[in-house]
Amino acid sequence: MPMTLPGTAIPFDERAGNSTFALISPIITATGGLSLSQLSQLTGLESSTIQNWIKRGWAAPSVGKKYGERSVVRILLINILKSALRLEDIARLMEYVNGEVMNTEDDILHDTPLYDLLCSIIYQAEKKRLFYPEELRAAIKEKLPEELGESERSVLENALLIMTQASLAGFYRASAEREFSELELNSKGNNGKEVSKKCQK
Repeated sequence: MPMTLPGTAIPFDERAGNSTFALISPIITATGGLSLSQLSQLTGLESSTIQNWIKRGWAAPSVGKKYGERSVVRILLINILKSALRLEDIARLMEYVNGEVMNTEDDILHDTPLYDLLCSIIYQAEKKRLFYPEELRAAIKEKLPEELGESERSVLENALLIMTQASLAGFYRASAEREFSELELNSKGNNGKEVSKKCQK
């Protein structure tokens, strides 16, 4: 399982299930929106990074220096995918699913249910060890909202497959980096020269 709720710095909670955002939304509701520093703490992102994404039109701007649900969820989605996809490609992928950032009328699935759906697929993929595209696609099809039309389902299915693969790739990359850091730390504390020589062979 992911160590944190996807896109956040909050430790993973088994209650997440199909409604991960329900664990995050009380923070936003209680404060009437998040300040930039609070959003930075929630996501683990630098404030300058968040401001840059908003400046580039990838997420809705703040209102009265407060970031509401729409802004927060879009930033969470970008944050989930950024380890495996280029930011420009993430922006195009989000536009493919939900059109213009500031226009919710052209959304196939609003960002909040999209975030929850992606999270639930990530959890299922991790729990059942689904790695191959056909396995992931089958899991995605089972979770797609029934009320969507055929073309909308196709768009969402394709986008979620990419998002899920990118999410898992980011998770395993972070895991590999942690393991490597521990390897370096252990080698320096013990027989670093010997390990270094072995690595060179």
